[in-house]
Amino acid sequence: MNTTKPSNSHREQNLAGQVAIISGGLGDIGSAIAIELAGRGADVALGDIRPDADAGPRLEPLKSLGRRCRYDRVDVTDWKQVGRWVEQVEADLGPPTLIIPNAAVVTLAPTCEITPDQWSRDLRVNLDGAFHLAQAAILRLRALQRPGRVVFIGSWAAHAPHTHIPAYCASKAALRMLCKTMALELAEFDILVNEVAPGYVDAGLTGAVWRDHPEQRASGLRIVPVGRLISPAEVAFQVAHLCDPDNRHMTGTSILMDGGLSLTSATTLRKDER
Repeated sequence: MNTTKPSNSHREQNLAGQVAIISGGLGDIGSAIAIELAGRGADVALGDIRPDADAGPRLEPLKSLGRRCRYDRVDVTDWKQVGRWVEQVEADLGPPTLIIPNAAVVTLAPTCEITPDQWSRDLRVNLDGAFHLAQAAILRLRALQRPGRVVFIGSWAAHAPHTHIPAYCASKAALRMLCKTMALELAEFDILVNEVAPGYVDAGLTGAVWRDHPEQRASGLRIVPVGRLISPAEVAFQVAHLCDPDNRHMTGTSILMDGGLSLTSATTLRKDER
């Protein structure tokens, strides 16, 4: 079966005039989201902690699509940096209307082994960082009386316990509730807040672990009911769906794309499969 996703070339430019801001923008998933949204007409601002030199290969595809784009080094755990980033994006591209908190880290350590610093780092990046970006951009939309879309990049680990990544699971579970509370608060202002919750993505954080432990990739693939892993482009497609201005009623919703993992009892791998 051919699982290649159609290109953007035939799609309507339904995001023309929109500005997307994406944290963790130089990663596999962040970059795929940027290309998808740019292909639909949005200008794009990427943020990450990596050096400016690393941004060139990620910006070129956006420029080739004729979109305005920029890259800023920003630590999402620092709310002041995030606030300045949002201000700089607005001054250059316009106020961000598509807000994608995507930056994340994961510590592979069970509850009895993870250190306080590791625990704190996972929550500060995955939860606090997502909140800082969403809040800073939403405050500007409110001030300008503009509609917008927030799409958090969550995980199926928000509801399925994984004993080897407890801090990651906790941070994503909290992120899901943040999504719901923000969605309820902001619905009246036409700012819709949702989450895309992938299962096993063959890239990004999971992909990095699998590169070091290829046997885990095989184990992960074996327990996915559909028999396929997720590509970054597939995650990006769902994000774009939630950003579509014609999508006017979905808010506080999690799009779970885990290939059926949540339908099974295999929510944690045996120690010999991790």
